[in-house]
Amino acid sequence: MPLTLQKYIDLPANRAGGGFDHADIHAASKRLYVAHTANDAVDIIDCREDRYLESIDGLGGVAGVLVSEERGLVFTSNRGEDTVSVFAPGAERERFKIKVGMRPNGLAFDPARGILLAANVGDAAIAGSRTVSIVDLARRVRVAEIAVPGPTRWAMYDPLHKLFYVNIGAPALIIAIRADDSPSIVREFAVPASGPHGLALDAVSKRLLCACDAALLVAIDATTGQVVAEVGLSGKPDVVMQDPLTSRLYVAIGDPGVIDVIDTAALSRIESIATEAGAHTFAFDPRQKTLYAFLPSSHRAMVLRDLA
Repeated sequence: MPLTLQKYIDLPANRAGGGFDHADIHAASKRLYVAHTANDAVDIIDCREDRYLESIDGLGGVAGVLVSEERGLVFTSNRGEDTVSVFAPGAERERFKIKVGMRPNGLAFDPARGILLAANVGDAAIAGSRTVSIVDLARRVRVAEIAVPGPTRWAMYDPLHKLFYVNIGAPALIIAIRADDSPSIVREFAVPASGPHGLALDAVSKRLLCACDAALLVAIDATTGQVVAEVGLSGKPDVVMQDPLTSRLYVAIGDPGVIDVIDTAALSRIESIATEAGAHTFAFDPRQKTLYAFLPSSHRAMVLRDLA
């Protein structure tokens, strides 16, 4: 059954240009965290009642938000101050910050070893600024900085192979990083479409699902590197999230303002859900079959739910 609109949640108005970026949900506390980049803040939503709770300020240029359910922690990447923040749900103001590389964006976390990766966008005019930072959470310190071949986009962790995957915008690549005693890039996957952006790993098929600026979703075998399929999208994508129980992949597209729904078993697009122009991010709760799309012009969260 398709997701159906339930309500809108009003959020604080933008204090500057821009809007929202990455978001994630802490299932145990039913708290949703979304980077309100325009406000240098993270907005918090109570998912029990689908209502706005409060905002956590003082996070310059906050872009990434990632939850570790295993550790009971929330991470943010603060692009305007070259730091990552760490806090526990319910104790958000007791956060601490760790210095990382230039303009951190995507985040990925290995909960078993307590290793956080920050994918840094860098600056094309500054040599060596395009990197990923490896952070040892227990020591609260950056332990490695790895140069990458271009501007970073999405990052994720594969617990089966103990690898981090990071999308590189140009050249069009997915890189695999081993973060052990000698962190390094161990593999590169060529992506046959410009601008790799959102990334997911289908654990069943062992395929990397890469949403590209060229309005294509590219499925790549994570073992062989072979391109399995390409699926057309409604426009230039950003955030992607997967529901492994239903073989659905949701892809946020700011222009024209839709979320494409992809059947990851058939590798085909099955529907598009209208959001708002510029809405390029969302959070998905697979337990409650609820999707929260963030609307930058009307500064609201759109709540969609599968009622089946």
